[in-house]
Amino acid sequence: MRRKKGPPIDSEKKKKNREGVPFFASLQVKYALSYLVVITLVLALLNTYPVLASQDLLFTSKRDSLKSQSAVIASALMELETLTSDQVVRVMNLLDDMGLSRILVTDPAGLVLYDSATDKWNSSGKEEPEEPQYRYALYQEVAAALEGKDVFYSHYADGVFTSTAAVPIVSRGMTTGAVYVLETDREQGNLLQSLQQNLANISAVIVASALVVSLFFSKMLTARIAALLHAFRVVGEGEYGHRLQPAGRDEMAQLAQEFNRLTDRLQTTEEVRRRFVSDASHELKTPLASIRLLTDSILQNQQMDQETLRDFVKDIGDEAERLTRITEHLLALTRLDSLPAGKTDRVDTGAVLERAVNMLLPVADAAGVTIRTSVKPECNIRCTQDDLYQICYNLVENAVKYNYPQGSVSASVTRDGEQVLIEVSDTGIGIPEEDLPKVFNRFYRVDKARSRAAGGTGLGLSIVRDTVRRHGGWVTARARPGGGSLFTVGFPLDRGELEAPEGEAEKGVQP
Repeated sequence: MRRKKGPPIDSEKKKKNREGVPFFASLQVKYALSYLVVITLVLALLNTYPVLASQDLLFTSKRDSLKSQSAVIASALMELETLTSDQVVRVMNLLDDMGLSRILVTDPAGLVLYDSATDKWNSSGKEEPEEPQYRYALYQEVAAALEGKDVFYSHYADGVFTSTAAVPIVSRGMTTGAVYVLETDREQGNLLQSLQQNLANISAVIVASALVVSLFFSKMLTARIAALLHAFRVVGEGEYGHRLQPAGRDEMAQLAQEFNRLTDRLQTTEEVRRRFVSDASHELKTPLASIRLLTDSILQNQQMDQETLRDFVKDIGDEAERLTRITEHLLALTRLDSLPAGKTDRVDTGAVLERAVNMLLPVADAAGVTIRTSVKPECNIRCTQDDLYQICYNLVENAVKYNYPQGSVSASVTRDGEQVLIEVSDTGIGIPEEDLPKVFNRFYRVDKARSRAAGGTGLGLSIVRDTVRRHGGWVTARARPGGGSLFTVGFPLDRGELEAPEGEAEKGVQP
């Protein structure tokens, strides 16, 4: 993945970005080592299994060969009535040595009657070698053969196969002697050594190639991870405009796409936060400036009469109340943003709306506004009493505040299929079409001068929207035909154990 160039970061950020991980803790080294471990295990198997299989094959071949050769010799000797040294030598001189290194023939007591290492000299007429000191074949193979067993032993060491075999000589059902043969095979040993050497050379080439390939692929993978890590560090320093350009269609590319989506949301959130802080600072600054101006006027005017002083103090109190409302609304929004929804109950929407209207009747009477309500029964939702009361109170209060004298407000609760609808309409100043999508934004006011005069903070509708969403509902605003505004809130109907009253059942109204 390629990185888009973002804003320059300072030297301290660069220093943090250059901080690396320990060599053996890096993913690149771990990936390379994991590849090498796998290759090493495969090569270890490659260097052992073929050699061991070849050894077993050669051992089997030599066992069959030596047993066959020793059986041929034993068959030739079993025709002799008695085994004597001269007779055995004559028979053995007629036989081929078959490429064996040594052949021994013994009598039943293990006395050597023929030894190819010495008796060949006698038959050729050459000078006889010195008589051996021991003439008994003290070999376990010979002892086992004299007991009537066929014996074979073979081992490989120093590039030489050494194999021995012994068979009994049986005549008329009796063991009359034993044949012992010995073979040393350097040629097969050299072939096996050559195989081992070739496998070692191939393994060395494979290891070198695997090292290069593993470093290459691990570098490719860790380079993309390093780019992602660098991007996280940059964004962590506040550069929310930093983006990655995903390359390919694998999991790393998907991770880069998710990173870009995350930074988009972070950037949007940061912009909203900054705008919110800016708006909040501006809203708080206005009443504070008014309080400061009024207090300075009081302090600088030593001859101020009591009535004027009372008016100034009243204005200071009004601005303080406005500050209190703003801070309370800000705290309410903060709680909505940070805290999960509390435990909900089954709430009668109509009853809560009527309670909110009753609380606002004195305000409406003072403004010359009439409030009419229309509540349908069995309009229950899952919510909290306080949250639903705040929603109804804010909507009705806004309808009263931004209305004309002798105007009216209509508040109703109805059911529409599986939804409960709360509708609050007024005959007031209305909302321009272009401002409708913005009325739920924090600190947004259509008529700022009228809002301040009415004591508005620009946060009431934001609180309504966030509270409604916390309980799975929705809220809309639109212009009312004939002037004014119409706000609609929808919640999922909580049926519970609903039972329609008898009067409604007779009219055909279904719960």
